[in-house]
Amino acid sequence: MLKDKLNQINKYLKSLKTCKFELLDTKGTFLSIEKYKCYLNNGKTIIREKILKEGIDGNAVIILAVTDNKEFILNIEPRVFTKETIDIGLPAGYIEEGETPVESAQRELLEETGYIAENFIPLGNFYQDQGCSGAYNYYFLATNCHKVKDQNLDEDEFVKYILVNYDELNWLFDNNYIKGLNSAYAILKGKKLVKKIKEREE
Repeated sequence: MLKDKLNQINKYLKSLKTCKFELLDTKGTFLSIEKYKCYLNNGKTIIREKILKEGIDGNAVIILAVTDNKEFILNIEPRVFTKETIDIGLPAGYIEEGETPVESAQRELLEETGYIAENFIPLGNFYQDQGCSGAYNYYFLATNCHKVKDQNLDEDEFVKYILVNYDELNWLFDNNYIKGLNSAYAILKGKKLVKKIKEREE
């Protein structure tokens, strides 16, 4: 079974891998940088630059989603500035204005996979890169997920997803197929809770 999953994963990885780069501009439309002089209580000053995403901090949600068949949802999508230019990770996305983190998690899971969940259990909240950003990430375990519709992706968003069981998730994680820190953290935190839920059901 794992061999079939790996074949499918490798097929997705190959199809979404970046094959060429073309520099369009040195000034981006999504990312911008603000430069600050910061005054400390000890009387010293420091200069720091802050990265903004569409003019805001770019708070995000990351979802470890478990289906009602006890399978985990993994996304495969382009991450063009990584060494591999491609990534296997969890459903995730930015929190839109006016949304709570849970509302954002519900929307992102539905848009990227077509699944909805019965429960969203918080796994923790952490800054993504506090040295140059105020982005704050919210991690969730989504349980009893079931598919209700097709993906609803943006025009420039390319996401394939695959379902894996608990042992397959562990194998992919242990063999460095999942390399993003946000996904890794959610998996490490969520697996303990998933294990407890499984033991309680048994």
